[in-house]
Amino acid sequence: MRPLAIIDYGMGNLLSVQKALAKLGYPAEITSDSKVVAAAPGVILPGVGAFAGAMANLQQRGLVAAIREVVRRGVPFLGICLGLQLLFSTSEEGGPVEGLNLLPGEVKRLPPGLKVPHMGWNQVQLLKAGELFQGVPTGTNFYFVHSYYIDPADKTIVTGTTEYGLTFAVSIQRGNLFGVQFHPEKSSRWGLEVLKNFGELVNRADSACH
Repeated sequence: MRPLAIIDYGMGNLLSVQKALAKLGYPAEITSDSKVVAAAPGVILPGVGAFAGAMANLQQRGLVAAIREVVRRGVPFLGICLGLQLLFSTSEEGGPVEGLNLLPGEVKRLPPGLKVPHMGWNQVQLLKAGELFQGVPTGTNFYFVHSYYIDPADKTIVTGTTEYGLTFAVSIQRGNLFGVQFHPEKSSRWGLEVLKNFGELVNRADSACH
């Protein structure tokens, strides 16, 4: 199997994602090279940190065009945590700041009065199984660390929600584009199941192309 690309833009816990994939038997390369990203059979955009800084780093490294291109071509693409938020049009964080604009919608701050960041385990209610959640029961706990949440304009892309002060989307799928607000690499058994499902999906798509 050809290695997946984990995008390195100077933010995020890349090694833990790479190790989790390796444990599942999916090789992955951490890279900031847009050519490697463009040629990969599957791409993961992880991230922790601030939205504006992340967008600036992606732009400086010439990765914005590469991301848009692989998504357009139908390559399986997974955004994790900040990586999910970056897929949307704009964020309130330090902004409004423009995102990758692959999906219409905005990233909003969790309501006042809540302890932020929202940190720890929380239940995800699955609205539809989606390819990422094959074999994962609804109501499963996943591990979260975030202060902002996505508000997609198109609610049909939402595959899962959680509740923290309000009910909000925490997983999306549109065609080959996937995203989760939680950290699958830190979510033990079921988090690994989500990554395994993504790895299998990449395998199938890659085999179909070659």
